Amino acid sequence: MNLEHKIPPPLVALACAGLAWALAAAWPAWPLPQALRLPLAAACALLGLALDAWSLWNFRRQRTTVNPLAPERARSVVQSGPYRFTRNPMYLGMALLQLGWCFWLGQPLALLAPALFVAYITRFQIQPEERALRAKFGAPYEAYLRRVRRWL
Repeated sequence: MNLEHKIPPPLVALACAGLAWALAAAWPAWPLPQALRLPLAAACALLGLALDAWSLWNFRRQRTTVNPLAPERARSVVQSGPYRFTRNPMYLGMALLQLGWCFWLGQPLALLAPALFVAYITRFQIQPEERALRAKFGAPYEAYLRRVRRWL
């Protein structure tokens, strides 16, 4: 079964958050004190939300599609804002939200969920997006790929 561009990334993120919760519920919590877990969770979550909002704002400003299931509809390659330092700030924001969730849950095994999210999104979302954008935008997109890293 070909999963490329089939499942919206926010649903993948929610499924991975559910997996993190299940893993945390099945094993004891971290010895990390609650007083440290809460600030770490909040910092990751706020950073993830801010990155997602900033990214969406840049897409809207350039009047291009934000639909991750249809990269061929892109009208331009967004290279401003967070796209100057990561090609996938929306997915990075989702990963940071999950990392914050894992800190909140306080279970090291829960960290498998954001790792699974990154692996799945890279293989079934980002790589197919990059193929579609290469085909549509050619050399300028290739130059962007060489200049800006996929994640960080």
